[in-house]
Amino acid sequence: MSPDSKKPLLVLFVCTANKLRSPTAEDVFKDYPGIQAVSAGTDASAPRPLTKELVASADWIFAMETHHRERIRKKYKQRPPDNRIITLHIPDEYERGDPELVALLKEKVEPRIQDSAVQ
Repeated sequence: MSPDSKKPLLVLFVCTANKLRSPTAEDVFKDYPGIQAVSAGTDASAPRPLTKELVASADWIFAMETHHRERIRKKYKQRPPDNRIITLHIPDEYERGDPELVALLKEKVEPRIQDSAVQ
């Protein structure tokens, strides 16, 4: 839960097209207690494009690659602090739901959010 309210922690996952990596992350974390997982893409034609409202409302942002993080930092003034915008270093080489991708996401994201989410 976010520290200032009883609402779930909003965790935003970002990739380019919002078709493979970030939707997989949303699928993995959507049922975690105290977490509201959402995904978006930096590409304007993504099924869910990244918006200033999404960025501003996020408690944590997990960017799949460095260029996603830098775009968020440069384009959006209202955003979580830099220490809550994390680059996962997951390249665009996985299919949606790939077990290896799921394992990487759990390994890299769980330690960051488990202490923040109230169960």
